[in-house]
Amino acid sequence: MWTPMRQVGVPFRRFMQTLRTKKLPVMRIDTINPNVLNAEYAVRGEIPQKAHQIERELEHGASLPFTSVLWTNIGNPQQQPILGQEPLTFWRQVAALTEYPALLEMEPTARDAMFPTDVQERAKQLLDSFGSVGAYTNSRGNELVRQHVVDFLLERDGYVEDFNNVYLTAGASAGVQLLFQVFFAPNQDALLIPTPQYPLYSAASALYNVEPVYYQLQSNRNWDISFDNVREQITNARASGVNPRAIVMINPGNPTGSCMTKEEIEQVIEFAYNEGLVIFADEVYQANVYQDERPFISFRKVLLDMGKSSDPKKRDMSEIVELVSLHSISKGVSGECGRRGGFFVLNNFDKEVDAEVLKIASLGLCPPAQGQIGVDLMVRPPREGEPSYDLWKKETTSIFDTLKSRSELIAKRLGQLPGMKVEPAKGAMYVFPRMHLSKSASDAAKKAGKKVDEFYSMELLEETGICVVPGSGFSFYPQYLEDGSSYSFFRTTILAKATDEMVERFVKFHLHFRERFP
Repeated sequence: MWTPMRQVGVPFRRFMQTLRTKKLPVMRIDTINPNVLNAEYAVRGEIPQKAHQIERELEHGASLPFTSVLWTNIGNPQQQPILGQEPLTFWRQVAALTEYPALLEMEPTARDAMFPTDVQERAKQLLDSFGSVGAYTNSRGNELVRQHVVDFLLERDGYVEDFNNVYLTAGASAGVQLLFQVFFAPNQDALLIPTPQYPLYSAASALYNVEPVYYQLQSNRNWDISFDNVREQITNARASGVNPRAIVMINPGNPTGSCMTKEEIEQVIEFAYNEGLVIFADEVYQANVYQDERPFISFRKVLLDMGKSSDPKKRDMSEIVELVSLHSISKGVSGECGRRGGFFVLNNFDKEVDAEVLKIASLGLCPPAQGQIGVDLMVRPPREGEPSYDLWKKETTSIFDTLKSRSELIAKRLGQLPGMKVEPAKGAMYVFPRMHLSKSASDAAKKAGKKVDEFYSMELLEETGICVVPGSGFSFYPQYLEDGSSYSFFRTTILAKATDEMVERFVKFHLHFRERFP
């Protein structure tokens, strides 16, 4: 019923006055750091968020064409219950003793039955060095663990490393973000990023206002680098007023599963030397190599080997090219993602720059202690003849063989599907299939406001419960042909225990999708 304004005049005026005087929140979407809005991380983006929603619906009894979500979007080996890789016994035994040292004071018979003597010795050594896992360490990380990293580098590469060049971190990702803060001037510097790329680098570039400059890997040539393309991107970047300062190399490749040859690494080092670039060598999958034709070889080894060359230019490169090498406990066969442990090594950096890296590391005080202990266990596993070795060898071999066989199974079965080309991963933990999708699929995607690979991946999730990441999430966008069809990619992990079930769901979906969008 209409009420005359004169009867509501006073309350109405008070209401309007409240609107005029009410304070808005200080932090709003239009007042926070705009760089945050530009940072995207597809492996936990829209499709995984939708997968979480579907999982909650299933938990509340929703009737869907599937009974579980199959998480193949992220390299998280110990995720329960779908992936569920069992943790390495040696790791958890040492961790238990360092967390609760009173276990070392148990009655000897019971203690020795539960913890092998080499586990006890390692825990005592770490406790003597750390004091307590609840205490801060040096900002570069615990000195004993860093020394063990130095020993690992000597054994792996054949060269001693300066103890102070090693920084322990809360995973490789934390190391990348720390170095971005030091190395790059906002709104001025650029970073060369491979496509397909792990989206950490594009997201960090957005967050720290570094211009991303993308160079393309060659999908028809083992995902090798096209140096002509990199030169073209550098030329274009400099012409537009930005300065490429560094180049990212991911080896073994994520999401491609590729592995670089020694010759290709040498070419990258020479290219960085000629162009004045720092190399970011992301080598977190170095233990995940499933073939012999392209074994893992570190950028650090190749760089230092060049110092022995009879070519004076190569010797010069060995002493001048600045290299950051990154490693992590999250991958390999340990899969300890949640412990947040890793390290980076700086080679050929100015000491004054290193002092600034240490200063920024000091702002975080230190990496997590258990993550640091994880690094120690990764770089110094049980040795043959020690009590824990046989079980450790059995567990790690089983995990490695399982990853290799899953990669081969997924590639074989999906590669038999029409319009699909898939190769087993040479390394890392992923398969990166290429799909030929029809014009009608592209039209449907456009109508839905999505890229065709995003559309395909969302349809896959909603029809089967399989959660993958579209290629565009790795800055590798669909390639449209003259007839309106496209070549598109997606990434799936090779971690799921339910690999057979995943493949069966996927095969059924893909055939149905092609019927719907011929």
